[in-house]
Formats: sequence, C-alpha cells, structure tokens
Amino acid sequence: MIWSGHWHGYGPWTGSRDAYGQEALRRPGAELNSEQTRAFVASTLPPLMTGHWLMRQNQTAVERTWTRAVGAVTWLKSTYEAHPPAERDDGGRAYVTLEHKIAYAVDCLSRGVDVCWVHYTKSQSLISFSVVCCLNHHHPGLPCPLPPV
Repeated sequence: MIWSGHWHGYGPWTGSRDAYGQEALRRPGAELNSEQTRAFVASTLPPLMTGHWLMRQNQTAVERTWTRAVGAVTWLKSTYEAHPPAERDDGGRAYVTLEHKIAYAVDCLSRGVDVCWVHYTKSQSLISFSVVCCLNHHHPGLPCPLPPV
C-alpha cells in the first residue's frame, strides 16, 4: 500500500493503570460540541483510537511533526530509551526487543499505519507514546492540527 502524508508524535503520557483505565476521558463524544468531546480534547490521557490525537491541537508540536518516517522512529526510540520498560522479577522478557519495535514502526509508518508504544516503567507507572499518520486512514475527516513547515 502506498501512503503519502506526514506524522505527529504525542506523549509521552505517564500515569497509573487506574488513570489509563478511565475510558470515558479517552474517547470523544458523538458530537463535536458535546461536553464529552470538550472533556476529551482537554484531557492528556491517550485516546483509545490513536487517530483521535489529531483532535488535540494544543498537544501537537512542531518538534514532533515529521515529513520523513526516520524522524518519527528516532523520536520513538529516544523516548523508549529515556523511559525503559520494567524488567520481570524472573529475568524473563516482558516485551519484544527495541530492535523489533523499531523494525515494526518503520514498516507501519511508511504504509500510513499509526504506532503506539505502551509499557510499564521501572517505577510501575504506565507510559504511552504514539506516532499518528496524518491524514489518518481511520479518521479521514479529521483535519491536520499542525501542517509541517
């Protein structure tokens, strides 16, 4: 599949499992002017659907907007390295390797598929950070919140 567009990075969001589980704050309402949508747009919780990040213009930044996938993947990698996942008590692997995550991100982003990485940190907080394709396959009606320079 050939896709043409750019990418926006969102996060990292760090918080508790309980906060992450507040699904009502992680989805917009049915109407753009509804109370639910206003609460969603004001929230910093990661959306349930990654494309909905595009509704949060105030959380979109020039320094996290890329016209080449390599910039987005570099940001994912550096964010991951700054907030590494917790290790299991038994020494086993809890998550796929960073190399596998990077390969997957390179493949997905070039085809217009969003990437979201979520894991527990050593402090047992959840961290979530995403790269969202713009324009978005699943939300083609959402305008770009910040066109690339």
